[in-house]
Amino acid sequence: MLEKQLELKHTELRNRLVMGSMHTGLEEGWHNRKRLSAFYEARAKGGTGLLITGGYSPNLRGKLTPISSSFNSIYDVIKHKAYTQAVHKHGAKICLQLLHAGRYAYHPFNVAPSAIKAPINPYKPKAMSVRMIKSTIKDFAHSAKLAQKAGYDGVEIMGSEGYLINEFMANHTNKRTDEYGGTLENRMRLAVETVKAVRAVVSDKFLIIFRLSVMDLIPNGSTAKEVTQQAKALVAAGVDILNTGIGWHEARVPTIASMVPPGAFKEASKRLKDVVDVPVIAVNRINTPDIANDILHNQEADLISMARPLLADPDFFNKYATNHSEQINVCIGCNQGCLDHVFKGKRATCLVNPQAGFELDYPLEKAKQKKRVLVVGAGPAGLSASYYLADKGHEVTLIDKNSHPGGQFNLAMQIPGKEDFKKTLAYYLSELKRLNVDIELNTPYEDTMSQQYDDVVFSTGVSPRMSNIECSDGRRVFAYDEVIRKEVELGNKIAILGAGGIGFDMVAFLAEKPEQSIEDFKHHWGIECDANPIKDPRKLYMLKRSPGRFGSDLGKTTGWIHRQVAKQHDVEQLPECEYIAFSDKGLLIKQAGQEKWLDVDTVIACIGQVSNDQLFDKESLPSHHHVIGGAKLASAIDAKRAIYEALQAARLI
Repeated sequence: MLEKQLELKHTELRNRLVMGSMHTGLEEGWHNRKRLSAFYEARAKGGTGLLITGGYSPNLRGKLTPISSSFNSIYDVIKHKAYTQAVHKHGAKICLQLLHAGRYAYHPFNVAPSAIKAPINPYKPKAMSVRMIKSTIKDFAHSAKLAQKAGYDGVEIMGSEGYLINEFMANHTNKRTDEYGGTLENRMRLAVETVKAVRAVVSDKFLIIFRLSVMDLIPNGSTAKEVTQQAKALVAAGVDILNTGIGWHEARVPTIASMVPPGAFKEASKRLKDVVDVPVIAVNRINTPDIANDILHNQEADLISMARPLLADPDFFNKYATNHSEQINVCIGCNQGCLDHVFKGKRATCLVNPQAGFELDYPLEKAKQKKRVLVVGAGPAGLSASYYLADKGHEVTLIDKNSHPGGQFNLAMQIPGKEDFKKTLAYYLSELKRLNVDIELNTPYEDTMSQQYDDVVFSTGVSPRMSNIECSDGRRVFAYDEVIRKEVELGNKIAILGAGGIGFDMVAFLAEKPEQSIEDFKHHWGIECDANPIKDPRKLYMLKRSPGRFGSDLGKTTGWIHRQVAKQHDVEQLPECEYIAFSDKGLLIKQAGQEKWLDVDTVIACIGQVSNDQLFDKESLPSHHHVIGGAKLASAIDAKRAIYEALQAARLI
């Protein structure tokens, strides 16, 4: 199904896979032009049918930040021809996304339908005058006309996620009393007039995609009935394809994070498909060919949008089309390399593919001289190092003292919401088999081994940091790994020591349901129903030594979700604690200078890790020995850094 062509009015798409819009951090400035061209070309060469760029504003006020990208001059036309040519030479099509940020614009010149400040932006917007609205519509049309000159096959008009056009649609942000506010017809007037203005200045072959917010997930958002009317009006105005938008950025519902079940929002695209006669794109947490084909087969959409999955593997489609889906490096929805980077002003990349966005910076060239390389430790760092080394053409042996490979992957995949790590482990094992890597388990490293190899890579990982709390009455503090492996028996009143990523993972492990169904997820988060999280009967405490907010070091785009999960399960959080003793009486702590007993029968240490570096001396390693991942630095369990260091080590060997 995914491979079927799609016939449109005046053109066709070679298959049903769309690279959804995502900002990479390469859009700004002339200096990144070659890098962004290489990024798009890799996805086009990998078989994707249609690519949609990151968002470009049609005017100054609509820019996301003062330095964000816009598209409204002949300079932009010249610059963007490199992108369209790079895509077209591989047979794919590409559309430019036009995005006016509205009240989400992070600068003092932002505008909106009404002067209502967004909760995620310190800048209050100015209410747009009718003259300003008319001017903005002309700006959209002008940008679309220039996009056609730059060689784009169409534009996507961003009408979702809480940006300007979406703000006009919803009562939540539109309090106007003129012809652009009040009734639904008035509230969607900006969207309809924008589409008509664009259609009037471009050719019939030029595609107009409109990303319509089907579920706002905020109070007083558009209703399902209103969305139906919006969709019909937009198609009548000249839209060729409707894309599905889910949730405003300020919504307190996860929409693309790893805990969202695959295909969770496919019903949203089905709502559009049932009422319009143009193709509809399905979005959000679709990361495998099986999920995509199920949606297409069930006629819930006509096209499948994958943004982050094409960061993870630019060759996604070609691998599927040649019956090698097991070779797809699957997106795990972690947001660590992509969205977290972008919101920090960094270049987007990918935890499982550090070459994403760095195609020209981190090429992996074939080795000029084949070497015999020993990799010690089969966790994330060791598996990825073995893959990159073997892909270069080296002869690789991977050893591990344990009876099974995976290291910290084996723990991560047990956390509810992180089940996709199973796919990452399966991918590496499949690739290492294909590349003839010799994997030897139950094989501890011995010093004499290094003499048999040209290079040695130590990727021995980490071990949990143990607590030094005084224990009595037969009690002991459990390490997080033995809890996750279910090697110990837990009580009903549990104290979790540590408020970092491991501590919040432990909350999820203890309280959340694994492999959550779509229906369970919707009821858990109250998506078009009353929220009703299934609560674990055990009493949970989180303790930390430092002051301040719990989870302050969590991911920028997912930290709020982990904190909300702890709140949903009534986890009691105690900061500035000194841990003293653990016995039948409970856990003795000192807080604010006062000692007190916490009534718990189980204590779990999530207080960090230590490097497994006993096999080597970091300070006196010979040049042909390399240390990567947790063995090099154990400040956090960081698969992103481990895989990145594996790539860099392989490039050196």
